[in-house]
Amino acid sequence: MKIALLSRNRNLYSTRRLIEAAEARGHDVKVLDVLRCYMNITSHRPSIHYKGEELTGFDAVIPRIGASVTFYGTAVSRQFEMMGVFPLNESVAISRSRDKLRSMQLLSRRGIGLPVTGFANKPDDIADLIKMVGGAPLVIKLLQGTQGIGVVLAETPKAAESVIQSFFGLNVSVLVQEYIGEAGGADIRCFVIGDKVVAAMKRQAKEGEFRSNIHRGGTASLIRITPEERSTAVRAAKTMGLNVCGVDILRSNHGPVVMEVNSSPGLESIELATNKDVAHMIITFLEQKARKGDTKTRGRG
Repeated sequence: MKIALLSRNRNLYSTRRLIEAAEARGHDVKVLDVLRCYMNITSHRPSIHYKGEELTGFDAVIPRIGASVTFYGTAVSRQFEMMGVFPLNESVAISRSRDKLRSMQLLSRRGIGLPVTGFANKPDDIADLIKMVGGAPLVIKLLQGTQGIGVVLAETPKAAESVIQSFFGLNVSVLVQEYIGEAGGADIRCFVIGDKVVAAMKRQAKEGEFRSNIHRGGTASLIRITPEERSTAVRAAKTMGLNVCGVDILRSNHGPVVMEVNSSPGLESIELATNKDVAHMIITFLEQKARKGDTKTRGRG
């Protein structure tokens, strides 16, 4: 196969591993900086150009699109779909997962376990918003935050009200969520490919920190997940429409709850923690599923 790999940096661990895995299986991989792609949007012959040349002959595209370039990145991915190139993850599914509010609403509609969550822009009664999610301590999140940025733990009602008022003063909407204290600063990253969890790791926050993100100093280790956690991760992936994703789960007193579904999960931590060749699994999935023009989102935007 001829594979387009959308990545802004070919030296990133995940990008390198995907290149290695694809080339080891005899595939031709071209790494494309998504921001340097430009498109000809026409009814009969849509095309993508890169560094002065038209991109042709691709069988599959692997989008590794950073959160900061979601809008343009999904536009390029959608253009590949219009050209009949099979996407590892479809553009509309990536857009769903990047919209924190939309993704929470979709998961809620499917009955998937979630933390009690409030959403507001400028409520008249902040105290009622805090009460709605079970009171303090609680977690306040910006919709645009990634890697734990824009996430605040408010330990008292007064602190919560102060933080929420500050965010509203910046004219932004926020998610307010119950704090799952019993998780002990740990979450579970389930790596889903197709309809299976192929690897899982526990991410533990460093001492004095409640965010377990590796970028925030968290550590990763191998973990055995329960059938309910496995089922929750797969259902969350299917709800988003993602073939490959990382589903972040907390162990709460009322069962597993989903915190986020990541459409471009990193490979380094999960491969090192589990000693599994996840990149090879992704390429194998692509070999089995790639069919020209096989995209559910054609014509649906």
